[in-house]
Amino acid sequence: MIVVTGAAGFIGSVLVSRLNNEHFKDIVLIDDFTKIEKLSNLENKIFTAKIQRTKFFTWLKNNHKFVQIVFHIGARTDTTEFNKSIFDEFNFNYTKNIWKACVEYGLPLIYASSAATYGNGEYGYNDDENIIPKLKPLNPYGESKNNFDIWALQQKDKPYFWAGLKFFNVFGPNEYHKGRMASVIFHSFNQIKTTGKIKLFRSHKQDYKDGEQKRDFIYVKDVVNVLYFLMNNRKNSGIYNLGTGIARTYIDLANSTFLAMNINPNIEFIDTPIDIRDKYQYFTEAKMEKLKSIGYNIPFASLEDAIDDYVNNYLSTNSRI
Repeated sequence: MIVVTGAAGFIGSVLVSRLNNEHFKDIVLIDDFTKIEKLSNLENKIFTAKIQRTKFFTWLKNNHKFVQIVFHIGARTDTTEFNKSIFDEFNFNYTKNIWKACVEYGLPLIYASSAATYGNGEYGYNDDENIIPKLKPLNPYGESKNNFDIWALQQKDKPYFWAGLKFFNVFGPNEYHKGRMASVIFHSFNQIKTTGKIKLFRSHKQDYKDGEQKRDFIYVKDVVNVLYFLMNNRKNSGIYNLGTGIARTYIDLANSTFLAMNINPNIEFIDTPIDIRDKYQYFTEAKMEKLKSIGYNIPFASLEDAIDDYVNNYLSTNSRI
């Protein structure tokens, strides 16, 4: 039995699909299933049970002997939310309780951290655990993820295998419900479809030209490949980056989306919203040597190939994986 939290969400639902494709069907889904906008992500998935997030720990107490591994993917991910108490509840404290339960019941744990922990990158983007206490996230979401990483490293009692994954800019099918927090590729596709052009944030730093802000964009299919690898290779516990290792500009992203849609590029620049302007990362690029050092050798999709697949096999038909 495999437990997946955040199972109706973006990455969680794609993970469930991957597990089904690998013939795993005894899967228990944890989420807030009252949010009906996410439930389409679970169509055609095979699983054993759906457990409401608030009832998970009671369920786990009664069923832990049947559990093989816990994937804790669920989180509050809104980087524009500045109420720290929300993140304390849903990200920090809830994840601590999952960790403690996995220790008590002898279960391996793989959980989602975030590249938002790196802030402006003052210490680079190296997943060296020694620098984690020094990191300066730019928003409460990033702080909540970094606070948990710090807490996890401080614990004397740990799951016999555990891995925290710093997700970089993940995009791909099943993010339809995410609204403002959906990927730039998702919004770009819809802008082009509606208006024939893309609006990108203007640079507000002299070091960067408009549209040349860079992020490490990673396709969700690559993310779940890594999750599946770690489930089957439970030897090297720790915190790992999960990006492609190659930063690309937003202009690259826009041009790739136009190309996938067979439309000539038309890019317009707009001011970055005031509420996120001073919290905006201008550059991220994962150092991926640590994950590769434990045997992960599957190539990551290029930005161009990933966007082409996303646009033509999912967005254009409103399909899910």
